[in-house]
Order: sequence, then C-alpha cells, then structure tokens
Amino acid sequence: MQDFMELGERRFGRVNWLGLYTLASREIRRFLAVWTQTLLAPLVTAGLFLLIFNIAIGPRRGDVMGVEFLTFIAPGILMMTVIQNAFANVSSSVVISKVQGNIVDTLMPPLSASEMLLGYLAGGIVRGLIVALAIAAALALVLGIVPAHPLVALAFVALGGAFMGAVGLVAGIFADKFDQMAAITNFIVTPLAFLSGTFYSVEALPPVLYRITHVNPVFYLIDGTRWGVIGISDSSPLLGFVICVGATLAVSLLGWWMLHWGYRLKA
Repeated sequence: MQDFMELGERRFGRVNWLGLYTLASREIRRFLAVWTQTLLAPLVTAGLFLLIFNIAIGPRRGDVMGVEFLTFIAPGILMMTVIQNAFANVSSSVVISKVQGNIVDTLMPPLSASEMLLGYLAGGIVRGLIVALAIAAALALVLGIVPAHPLVALAFVALGGAFMGAVGLVAGIFADKFDQMAAITNFIVTPLAFLSGTFYSVEALPPVLYRITHVNPVFYLIDGTRWGVIGISDSSPLLGFVICVGATLAVSLLGWWMLHWGYRLKA
C-alpha cells in the first residue's frame, strides 16, 4: 500500500486535491441525504431542551452571571448539539464502512493519511456548522439572542466540529461493532458534553469538580461559544481557544497515526 501511495503522490502531486475533495463531498452528501435525521432532528432536540428547562426551571431560577437562565444555557446547548453531531457524523461513517466491509473503498485510493483525516473531518465540521447556524437563527428569531462576537462564536463552532470529529474518527476506528460505538457515546461523549458547564456556571461547583471541569476541552468549547454569543464566560476565551486547538491537534495526530498504519482497519 505504501508503494501505491507513493505512486499516487507522484501522479497527483504533493496533495491529491481531487481525492480529498471527493472524500469530503462524500461525507457531506452522506448526511445531507438524510437531512431530517442529521439536521432537522438536532434542531428539534435543542428546541426541546430549551423549552423543558424554561418550563421546569426558568421561572424559578434567578439570573446566571448577570443574564437570564435561558439566555445563559442557549449557547451551551448550541455547542453541545454541534459536538454531538460532529462526533456522530465521522464515527458512524467509519463504523458503518467497517461493519459493511467497504472501508477498503476509502483505504485503496491514492489518499494519504492526512488527506483521509481532512476528508472525514470536513464532514463533521460542515454538519456542525450547519446545525449551529440553524440553531443560531432560531435563537435570534425566538429569543432575540444575537451573537455578541459572531466571528469568535463561528471559530469555536468550527473548532468544536474539528475536535469532536477527530474524536469520532478515533472512536470509529477503535470500535468494531455498533454496541462498542454506543458504549463510547454513552459513557464518554455524553458525559463530556453534559458535565461541561452547559446548564450551569462552573463557579458553583465544589473545588474538586471545578478542577476536573477545567481539564475537559469541551468546557472551553462551550465557554468560548458562550462568550461569542452572549459576551460572558467563566474563563479566558483566548486560553480556551489555545487549549482547544492543542486538544484538536493531539486527537487528530492520533487519528492520523491510526490511518497511516491501518490500525484496526486492515484485515
């Protein structure tokens, strides 16, 4: 395979742009084909979260960090939805290909590990961005929430899609069956999303949980998005951005290594 890769590099140049575009467009078309499940359903779920929390807690909950409770949790729900969808997009693509036995269709073309990594991540990032824009539009129309720093919010959304897309790639390569993927989602991804300050300020946490939360990259994704949307945050947005970039690079490097050596991909 390595000789074939080298031949592909000589023929297509240092970067196989056509192959990269083809893989990325495949990943994007894959979720667009079932948009009611991949785009509409997350929007409905986010709306239900806001509705339920507003009915159950909103009227009796005071302001959080100087803003209404519903306004405070809205950016967190937006980012939580983004990372869940980015993770699901990449992980499901890899697992389904492995279970169906057609992962070879991705491994055999003259694509380097870096190109495969970027192609898979493109699907997760684009899906996350579309979901985020849809939720942001709904927040503006229904709650009147207009992003205070839109470019910052957009940067954190894209970074969240890249980070959880890379996590999804690693999880998808590691898992051989759907139940393994479900276990990773239920016991790792969901707790990371829910225990990251989505529904509360971390300042209210006990010291131990406060320190644990601050080593979770998802906390910084949610906190940075909150600053970009409503202009308040628990920590420095710049620090959070640096931490999230570092975490994304680290997980992406692990995914690249798995793709490069065919870890749990080659029979």
